Amino acid sequence: MSTVSPDQRFEELKLTLPPAPKPLGVYKPFLIVGNMVYVSGHGTVKEDGSLIIGRIGKDLTIDEGKLAARQVGLAILATLKANLGSFNKIKRVVKVLGMVNAVPEFERHPFVINGCSELFASVWGEENGIGVRSAVGMGSLPDNIPVEIEALFELQ
Repeated sequence: MSTVSPDQRFEELKLTLPPAPKPLGVYKPFLIVGNMVYVSGHGTVKEDGSLIIGRIGKDLTIDEGKLAARQVGLAILATLKANLGSFNKIKRVVKVLGMVNAVPEFERHPFVINGCSELFASVWGEENGIGVRSAVGMGSLPDNIPVEIEALFELQ
């Protein structure tokens, strides 16, 4: 069992969180029900608050898509940090739903969403950082972002 906390793991990664996104509709970005944390769909918010834009297979390569999914993961982490104050309050990742804005013939949605899943695994470790997951293609996403991800976490 590792003695390194999720907060320490995040610090070791030397990553910078973007600003926690504000809702662009009628919903809560973060909700605790019992011991579960529900995080609404997040987009590709960068450190400067702008968005990564484009469709995978047309405007972005598969590797750029994976980096975009990692950026969505960082946006989710920003929301968790803003609302909980610490990643240590999360016991485990339960579920990730990744939506990929790609051309119709694109077939590697799971590879793209690995950008987020690998980030979560690096923060909470292999055992608690990997939950169940779906990775699906979409005809479009808000503001033409390449990836949107929602997640469910269990609290300590």
